[in-house]
Amino acid sequence: MASIHKVDISWDRRPGGTVARVVYDNARKLNAVNPPALLDLTEAFLGLAREDDLRCVVFSGAGGRAFIGGADINHMITMKHPEDGRRFLTQIHKLCQAIRDVPVPVICKAEGYTLGAGLEVAVACDMRIAADDAWFGMPEVKVGLPSVVEAALLPRLIGWGRTSWLLLTAENIDAATADRWGLVEQVVPAAKLDAAVERCVTSIVEATPKAVRAQKRLMRRWERLSIDEGIQAGIDAMAESVADGEHLERMTAFVNRKRKE
Repeated sequence: MASIHKVDISWDRRPGGTVARVVYDNARKLNAVNPPALLDLTEAFLGLAREDDLRCVVFSGAGGRAFIGGADINHMITMKHPEDGRRFLTQIHKLCQAIRDVPVPVICKAEGYTLGAGLEVAVACDMRIAADDAWFGMPEVKVGLPSVVEAALLPRLIGWGRTSWLLLTAENIDAATADRWGLVEQVVPAAKLDAAVERCVTSIVEATPKAVRAQKRLMRRWERLSIDEGIQAGIDAMAESVADGEHLERMTAFVNRKRKE
């Protein structure tokens, strides 16, 4: 059966730049992902990375019942050879990498279920804002498979013990627990989720565009460097930003404001 899904991108043009909203719609299957959907999502994020005036991306699932409810079981049961698993997991990784390679912040708007491959995609985003009725989990071991690819990012977010709990028990956790563990950055009542996401977007857009891109680029480098190397990389990034001069207008305005006071 052909995959029935949509990837919708809308553009919010603002004076400070453009905000993109990506909505993955396979709502009848809790927004589960299969190879065609992964390909379309990956192409969408690769395209976003080429948008020069892009300031921020909000990524959500359609229908309100899930961000991404996991991998499509109908596809999973067709995997019978090692290369089948390798090919599918590589597709998930390519989507996660495309998200991480977007040069501006990507916000995951999580409501309902975020499970398995969906949680891997969520942790590939820069920030996660969740409704208070959201649930998170890695159920793979209950269906005979390990959690892999971007599950490797989890220990950096929540530590090894909590990662072990999620991956080895395969128990779902509620939004309050996810917040306490550091898996999400903010939890709000479902009715206020859009407003919370908008506040985050506004803060990002109010910052200077080159500085935000430089900050995300530096943070990605920090993941691969030692502490000493990371500090030096930060010095280099600051030097490049000073040479660019984007800071001068904002800092001059701040100094003049202080003088007027």
